[in-house]
Amino acid sequence: MAVLCALATACGSGTGEPAGDSTSTAGRPAGHPVKDTSITAEPGERFTITVAQNASTREYWYLVDPAPDSSVLVSRSRDHASDSGDEPMPGAGGRLTFTFEAKGKGTTRFTLLHCTFTTCQGNTSTRPPETTGPSSAPSRAPERITYTVTVR
Repeated sequence: MAVLCALATACGSGTGEPAGDSTSTAGRPAGHPVKDTSITAEPGERFTITVAQNASTREYWYLVDPAPDSSVLVSRSRDHASDSGDEPMPGAGGRLTFTFEAKGKGTTRFTLLHCTFTTCQGNTSTRPPETTGPSSAPSRAPERITYTVTVR
């Protein structure tokens, strides 16, 4: 069975504080600050990165190119959970969890792109923008966080 570890990141506030509890118990992974971008794993190990996302404010996260080296790391899933639970509520935010699996020894990188209504245009919840430069609205470029994964 693969050992599970997680990097839970809260990006909505930009505080760098972990999302959730920072302790680990069986079935509940530890949280790490958003800027913890260096990850070490063993082959077969899975880990997650969880970010705050709110579609009602056009805030989205994407795994963008360049993709990680598939001989080292594979993206397994992208799952959204609403902060309002099972009952959808207009305007409610949520958490988007990216799950990865370490495959073989080596080092690779991947990038998450954070879009807001002021930083990206032409995107949807599942489709990143065609360009990653600033939109025509007075804004700044979208945030890009690059993670380095070493599989030992």
